[in-house]
Amino acid sequence: MLKLWQRSLFLAGVFSVSIVPVVCVEDRVFAQSAIEMRSPVTVTGVRLNQTASGLEVLLETTSSESLSVVTSGYGKTYVANIPNAQLALPEEKSFRQDNPTAGIAVVSVTPQGANGIRVIAIGSGGLPTAKLRQSNGNSILSLTAPTAPTAQTPIPAPPEGETAPPQPPTQPGESTPEAQGEAPAPQAPAPQDGTAAGDEEQEIVVTGEQEETGYSVPNASTATKTDTPLRDIPQSIQVVPQQVIEDRNVRNVTQALETVSGVVGAGSISGSSAGGRIIRGFQQDGNFRNGYRDAPNFYILSSPIGTIEQVEVLKGPASVLFGGLEPGGIVNVTTKQPLSEPFYNLEFEVGNRNFYQPKIDLSGPLTEDKNLLYRFIAGYESTDGFQDFVNTDETTIAPSITWKLGERTNLNLYYEYTDFSGNPPEGSSALLSDGSLTPRNRYISYPDLQDVDISAQRFGYTLTHEFNDNWQIRSAFAALDADTKDTQIYATAIEDDRFATIEGYDADYGYKNYFAQIDLLGKFNTGSISHQLLFGFDFNDFTDSYQGLFTNLPVLDILNPNYDIPEPESEPFFEFENQVDSYGLYLQDQIALGDRVKLLIGGRYDWISSSLETIDFSLENPTDESERYDGAFSPRIGLVYQPSDTISLYASYSRSFRAQTGSGASALGFDPTRGTQYEVGIKADWLEGRLSTTLAAYHLTKTNVITDDPNNPQLSIQTGKQRSQGIELDIAGEILPGWKAIASYAYTDAEVTEDNTFPVGNRLVGVPENQASLWTTYEIQSGSLQGLGFGLGLFYVGARQGDLDNSFKIDDYFRTDAALYYRRGQFNAAINIRNLFDTDYISSGSGRFFLERGAPFTIVGSVGWEF
Repeated sequence: MLKLWQRSLFLAGVFSVSIVPVVCVEDRVFAQSAIEMRSPVTVTGVRLNQTASGLEVLLETTSSESLSVVTSGYGKTYVANIPNAQLALPEEKSFRQDNPTAGIAVVSVTPQGANGIRVIAIGSGGLPTAKLRQSNGNSILSLTAPTAPTAQTPIPAPPEGETAPPQPPTQPGESTPEAQGEAPAPQAPAPQDGTAAGDEEQEIVVTGEQEETGYSVPNASTATKTDTPLRDIPQSIQVVPQQVIEDRNVRNVTQALETVSGVVGAGSISGSSAGGRIIRGFQQDGNFRNGYRDAPNFYILSSPIGTIEQVEVLKGPASVLFGGLEPGGIVNVTTKQPLSEPFYNLEFEVGNRNFYQPKIDLSGPLTEDKNLLYRFIAGYESTDGFQDFVNTDETTIAPSITWKLGERTNLNLYYEYTDFSGNPPEGSSALLSDGSLTPRNRYISYPDLQDVDISAQRFGYTLTHEFNDNWQIRSAFAALDADTKDTQIYATAIEDDRFATIEGYDADYGYKNYFAQIDLLGKFNTGSISHQLLFGFDFNDFTDSYQGLFTNLPVLDILNPNYDIPEPESEPFFEFENQVDSYGLYLQDQIALGDRVKLLIGGRYDWISSSLETIDFSLENPTDESERYDGAFSPRIGLVYQPSDTISLYASYSRSFRAQTGSGASALGFDPTRGTQYEVGIKADWLEGRLSTTLAAYHLTKTNVITDDPNNPQLSIQTGKQRSQGIELDIAGEILPGWKAIASYAYTDAEVTEDNTFPVGNRLVGVPENQASLWTTYEIQSGSLQGLGFGLGLFYVGARQGDLDNSFKIDDYFRTDAALYYRRGQFNAAINIRNLFDTDYISSGSGRFFLERGAPFTIVGSVGWEF
């Protein structure tokens, strides 16, 4: 029982690109961009204007902010995706013109979900080329046909309800003032490329899609706390975007991460979203939320998947910005934010095992000036388990508000409530002596006595103020109040592969986490060298408490179970309250040494104080109190070299720490564990930026690992060391129009290198040597079947060790998923199948009697309406 309580004790935004003047190179325009979280820009009108070289597409906006444009081309089709804009035409929901000018067959502007716009131009004889410029807040896309037009063709009248396009300019190469949103004025000769006088040619960011239809995301904020292109970061960062989450119809964060290399599940609490993941060989419990420490414990529910915009994984030590952590990496979820245009989505799902889930997602402005925005997400999920007797349900309520306090000041307020209950919840399976598993549907405990209720409330704010275009300050506060009431009834031994010894624990866990942070971000130059500086301070107060009752229960015959037993009597077993306060001060500089070389350097110092009070009712003197004070410095340095606009070579060094608690021979307690990583890699974009790849190799060590004291088995000492090294490959993007894929492979060599108990060379628990995944979809792009799509998923996880003693092995498995969906206009319908061939497998395990079974064949149908 002592080991049990010790185990219990340890136990979207939308982006806006700031566009800068650039130089054209071979018909493509490149530049560096600074991307910041902002509300989407509203496009209120679309107009066409002929020029001497082709056609201008003018997007009228109500904001002076620049649009982020991500381009690609297929055959004769040019595509410009704009992820930070919303289309709000007077009457029509989209814009289309056929044969607007010679050499251009079609120009269309359509909405892409709630947060994006897609501009398509189809050439008559080949792929058009394009350039972008800004004029009085409007964005103008200049299209040039693959062959110069011989005559100008009048622009047809627009559909009813659209604004009539302006007449062609009277002078070749000139733009009318009306087309640029200006009052008529004396005309001046314009450059021959169709750019109006006084306008500046702007960059088009060719980095892949960053909107609802994309699998490849070019930017993320987790690695640097700034929105930085992934190709500029000397570390492996993988993003699971909203489109992948929707296409796969995953139920929680752990399922969403199945497409990421080097990440596997480390188990859950009764099938809920509470649990952990193993990243690069080391377990990381909980996750981060919008870049802030959120759920640092195995027993705390994650944010529901319906509130999440995307999931980001930072591989390797992350203490330089986030404080005490395991060295394998972190998971950060980015939640859905209020929108400036009305958005309403209603959805209902139903599946086998009595699964059903209604949910709503509502957003829009609360005031006419759109300075006050809201979002409200709610859902309810109920299902029977694949084990006998199991029934679980989950409730979600998540309102949020964004308030624009001024031109440069924004405040976001949020609240999130989640409750998960199981009566009874999912139970564990056991490995028998002959290597077989207990029946998949068999409940190896007493279901009438077992139940769980887990709740979590989150609330807080983020306040951002821009002093000018280069400097801003950011303040945030996040609070978590969570509670777990769990009657744990499980087997601790099985005799003759039949008779299970059952123990019962009535456990009540409480968690309170308060996090506050203030950051100063600035951009400046020293000569020809540019800097992006981050200076910050954060504070975290985390308290967890536990009260447990214990009871022995009758032996259970698992071959012929009799679950009808009298209500047992329990007695106090163990209590504790643990409080950890930490203060962190950090500094980071992202340095551009010319166009091809980028340096990232940073450091952080943490002050940690902890107090632990325990009551062990089995001891003569049950109460024990201890306090400890620690400090740790965590550095990071990395270098990126970009020999071309599509290739990045990088190398980095980083360290991490995590404070420890426990009982040792010394009254001073334990030093923090330390992680050290060396990583090299290459990031590349393919197919005109539609497909991105990351290949990384790393060597990661963890020292000061707590091991058993050979002189006193009830105590521990700090002499352990573990090492993980490997190679990871991640691929994501669009291969051909409508054909998207996200794939990964990881080779992980994780083992014990020093220990007093376990042999050197033993592999770490739950870490597969080989892991691979592929999820791919194809959606028909035209014709009567346009919007019909198909999805296929292949997931392989290699054999894993079930304990550090390496006394048994968890078999490998190969699972197949599938999807069929139809999306047309505002209507969405899908059928998702998980475990198509009903493979029986273990998803995670922490001992012979604590094996979490993968669900059998699961089918879910969904229908939704967006308006």
